[in-house]
Amino acid sequence: MTAQSLRARVRSEMTREIKEVARRQLATQGANLSLRGVAREMGIAASALYRYFPSRDALLTTLIIEAYETLGEAAIEAEAAAPRDDLRGRWLAACHAVRSWALAHPVEYGLLYGNPLPDYAAPPETIAPAAKVVLLLVDIAIDGAETLAPVPSRAPIPAPVRADLTRLIDQHPGDLPAERLDLVFVGWTQLFGLVNFEVFGRLNDTIDARAEYFDHHMNLMADLVGLPGLPRIPLAPGTEYVEA
Repeated sequence: MTAQSLRARVRSEMTREIKEVARRQLATQGANLSLRGVAREMGIAASALYRYFPSRDALLTTLIIEAYETLGEAAIEAEAAAPRDDLRGRWLAACHAVRSWALAHPVEYGLLYGNPLPDYAAPPETIAPAAKVVLLLVDIAIDGAETLAPVPSRAPIPAPVRADLTRLIDQHPGDLPAERLDLVFVGWTQLFGLVNFEVFGRLNDTIDARAEYFDHHMNLMADLVGLPGLPRIPLAPGTEYVEA
C-alpha cells in the first residue's frame, strides 16, 4: 500500500467515525451538537477535526445530504422492484419505503424533518437530494399519464401556486399538467406528514393500527392522484400487495 493510499484510507475511516459520533450525539443532545463535543467523545483535540470538517455546519450538511440520499435510494429501489405497469403498486412501494426508513432511522429522519437546527441554514446542495422522493412520485404519475383517472372538479389553483407548479414542470422532463402535479404534491405532503406524526409520537394514544392506517391513507392519495386499481394492502412485510 502506498503512502498516498494509506492516507486516503485513514482519512476515510476518520471521516466515517466523525459522522458516526455526530449521529450519536444528535440522538442524545440534538441541537447541542458541536465539533468540540464530537472531538471530546473521540478523545482527540478539536483542532484535529477541522482537517475533515471546517465547521459544525459543514458536518451537518454532510449528514443531511447522506440522509436524504439514503432515504431517496430506499424509495427508488423499492419502487423499481414493482412491475412498471402497476402504477399503484409502485406508489405504495415508494411510500412504504419512506416510512420503513424513517422508523429505522429516527435520528436521521429527525435531522431532515424535525425542528430546524438553531443557526443553521441548509445550503443549495441539499436541494437535489431532498427532492428525490417527490420527483419519484411525479415520475410515477408521468408514466401513467394515459391511464390516470380524470382530475376531479375542484376549486381552481391560485395563480401564485400555479406559477410555482408551472416552474417545477418546466424544470422536470415529462408531460404533466399543473392540476395533476398539484395532486401529486398533496400526496407527497400527506406522506411525510403522516410519517412525521408516527416518528414523533403524534399518533400515540390515538391510532394503534399504524401500518393499516398508513396503507389506508396512501391508497387514498393514490386515488386522489388518479392511479388505477383498487386499494391494496400488503400480505406481509416485504410481500406483494393484494386488493383490499
